[in-house]
Amino acid sequence: MLRRAAVALAVLALLWGGAAAAQVTVQKIAVHGPSIEGNLEGNSADREVFVILPASYAKQPKRRYPVVYFLHGFTATAEGYMKYLSAAQAADTAFAKGQEMILVLPDSYTRHGGSMYSSSTTIGDFETFVARDLVAYIDGHYRTIAKRESRGLSGHSMGGYGTMRLAMKHPGVFSSYYAMSSCCLAPRTDTLEQAKAIASVTMEQALKGDFMVRAGITTAVAWSPAPDKPPFYADFPYKDGALDQSVFARWAANAPLAMLPQYVPGMRSITAMALDVGDKDFLLADNQALHAALVRYGVAHDWTVYDGDHGNRIPDRFRDNLLPFFQAHLKGM
Repeated sequence: MLRRAAVALAVLALLWGGAAAAQVTVQKIAVHGPSIEGNLEGNSADREVFVILPASYAKQPKRRYPVVYFLHGFTATAEGYMKYLSAAQAADTAFAKGQEMILVLPDSYTRHGGSMYSSSTTIGDFETFVARDLVAYIDGHYRTIAKRESRGLSGHSMGGYGTMRLAMKHPGVFSSYYAMSSCCLAPRTDTLEQAKAIASVTMEQALKGDFMVRAGITTAVAWSPAPDKPPFYADFPYKDGALDQSVFARWAANAPLAMLPQYVPGMRSITAMALDVGDKDFLLADNQALHAALVRYGVAHDWTVYDGDHGNRIPDRFRDNLLPFFQAHLKGM
């Protein structure tokens, strides 16, 4: 099912790539992330980033703008999501109806398909890259309103997970959050057979592996890194013929449904939060569980279940729901 979702995203990217030319300006830049330096996988600390500037940016040189950051999904790239979302055209449509903003899409593709926007000696500290390095660069090089109340964070699938993770751990950086079809919310557990299969994969097989193989490897390198265990530099939940529960515990420590209770005070300080998911999405149950947990702990948020699956409505909702959400909640000058 995950594999089918990945294929759907690839097809949609092609379908949405041929839209009409936009009035906004799109810049493709490289942002160096000190937080990513020295990672064991060799992922570059110089990350590709797309910046979408409104049409007025060049015409009004003294004007400053709110900023919305968008995090892409697993096995995808920022460039792929620029096409998939038809992001420039979506910005044109939204800006014509409301407040103009700067949109930022950073690339988090790694050796095995994605960073999980987590902190790992193996893949690099992409959590800090987004929350500190990237924000500092954008504020230092563009005319932003460099305040929490004028910054928003969003993402889809793995990017939705990253949005919720940073909402919990860095509520002082962004004021508003929008998570679309978030993955990886519940603590992951594998059967003995599944754990053994992932632990026995060679590097060659991993690099050529299907979606589920890559997801298993990425879970380990992101959440149970092991600098003394090449070539993956990760602990897998299979040891001496049995499941290794200590590894599952480390994975659970990175699952938002398990993380939430300890981060409630900071999350209650958030200005606005929205979660949505399709009624046919394979991640529906986990997203419903997160919604229920937020309600239980008194964390205010908008919640929508719409007619759709994991990918078929995302470009429309990005344009018609996500961007207007930030226009309504971020402070502009």
